[in-house]
Amino acid sequence: MEITIREGGPDDVPAILGMLDSSVEWLVAQGRTGQWGTKPLSESEKTVESVVRYMDEGDVFIADVDGVPAATLTLTDSPGAYLAHLPPPGEPERYIHWLASDRRFKGHGVGSSLLAHAAEETRRAGVALLRVDCYAGDDGKLVRYYESNGFVRTETYAAKGDWPGQVLARRV
Repeated sequence: MEITIREGGPDDVPAILGMLDSSVEWLVAQGRTGQWGTKPLSESEKTVESVVRYMDEGDVFIADVDGVPAATLTLTDSPGAYLAHLPPPGEPERYIHWLASDRRFKGHGVGSSLLAHAAEETRRAGVALLRVDCYAGDDGKLVRYYESNGFVRTETYAAKGDWPGQVLARRV
């Protein structure tokens, strides 16, 4: 199995939405519906707009496994507007959005490969801070996943009233 990471673009939007839908299906099968709900994210106009907006604002990367799109993330220069109430980091940063994988590739290291690539891209840009936010509810597995990839917890927040979120940071 060979993982290659490439830049993504508008032609990859259907594959990215497919990865998000695969993640929702996997979460629902585990009874973990708090993160992204129960409906395919590709059916949410707001989600589609968000994926395209971050693509326009930043750099999209796709991890291909033997030529098949397996995972994605987008890097921008700032977090989403839903985190505007948190204090800014006080230095330049790169911010990860929409990390997702096609769950057929779970356990093959595609997400970790993308996170390592994001750290390298951030370092190459002369920026020392890489941040991400994620769902912090249920069993906390997602937060621990980021920690296992070199991130440390910083601020917690609540979105949409009671959706528990965690911001994490990594020095690169």
